[in-house]
Amino acid sequence: MTSPGGQDSQGSRLIWLELVPLALSRLAAARLRAMLTMLGVIIGVGAIVALVSVAQGATSGITNLIEGLGTNLISISPGANRFGFVRGAAGSANTLTLGDADAIAAIEGVDQVAPTVGSVAVVVSGANNTTTSISGVTPQFQKVRAYDIWRGSFISAAENQAGLRVAVIGSATAEALKLDVNAVGSQILVGGVPFRVIGVLQPKGILDDQVMIPLSTMRAYFVAGNYVASISVSALHPETIPLTKLRIATTLRARHALAAGAEDDFSVVDQAQLLSAFSTITGFLSLLLAGIASISLIVGGIGIMNIMLVSVRERTREIGIRKAVGARERDILLQFLIEALVLSLAGGLFGIAFGVGASAAIGAIAGWGLHVSTQTVALAVVFSLIIGVVFGVWPARQAAKLDPIEALRYQ
Repeated sequence: MTSPGGQDSQGSRLIWLELVPLALSRLAAARLRAMLTMLGVIIGVGAIVALVSVAQGATSGITNLIEGLGTNLISISPGANRFGFVRGAAGSANTLTLGDADAIAAIEGVDQVAPTVGSVAVVVSGANNTTTSISGVTPQFQKVRAYDIWRGSFISAAENQAGLRVAVIGSATAEALKLDVNAVGSQILVGGVPFRVIGVLQPKGILDDQVMIPLSTMRAYFVAGNYVASISVSALHPETIPLTKLRIATTLRARHALAAGAEDDFSVVDQAQLLSAFSTITGFLSLLLAGIASISLIVGGIGIMNIMLVSVRERTREIGIRKAVGARERDILLQFLIEALVLSLAGGLFGIAFGVGASAAIGAIAGWGLHVSTQTVALAVVFSLIIGVVFGVWPARQAAKLDPIEALRYQ
């Protein structure tokens, strides 16, 4: 029969299978102290799971937004102005024209081209008003940027050619102006100019707060000149995007009469580049957040080591008795090490539950849902066990090296 100390009736050594329930019984006898000891591990593991999951959710949300911008999308932006030795922000120069858009439309591999002119204005509907972006667009913009109409219709070629004062508004703009299902056909003032609403866009989660009007109308009332703020291009096939980008760059350099070694006065990017850039940023962010959260785990490990050292001191006489009846150093070492592992693992499991709950709450608020990977959970468990081993070895060695004679004399 096995005794509470782990020795059977014949004085055999402790076996590790008996040490787990023994460790649980020891921790249950001091539940409050065990919970306080685990608190650092719980917070650390929970923070790692929550922060990594939030970063993964944010990456998923950004990916969906970029993919929602359009199919096979290539975006062309103007270059930057220079004032002496000072370079302005990207897109600050007027280097793209409607002629550039027409030239790009003739390039092989290009499906649709949509030049855009932008501005900002106050939009008024009855007693409600909002300040939002105004975009002058062509009918191709809807297909290139994958916009769906909730009510009404998009700008037609005839309306753009005639320069009519018609507008398509985003869902957020419609909400700000308190325009309900009867928005189509209503009149709004855009920068003081009356426009008739012909359509309301489906929400996309990005650029929902804007007003779109015909490009010709935009040039007549708000932005004069032949320059455009950007040109959106949809390629015929995803596999032709790199070649299409090269052809666009070559065409624009020729049109802008740039010398062989001159820097481009425009930029051409596709969705893959945007996704790669955001993935790199969110990856570094995840590592940074996980590193910060790991500090809590180290603090939790120090707490475990402290409590185990106190436990060794409190149980000195017990250790002496066990050694006197045949327990070896490695038996004592294993006993205290397993207690540290049980503490850290239990804290890790509670921490995972806390982290998943926090991730679910944040995901529900942000709108990207729960993103907790099995790799994150497995990593949290491994970290918990490592903390238990690293910070439990020294107290366990202290207990194992106690002299049985001195331990028996300890009061």
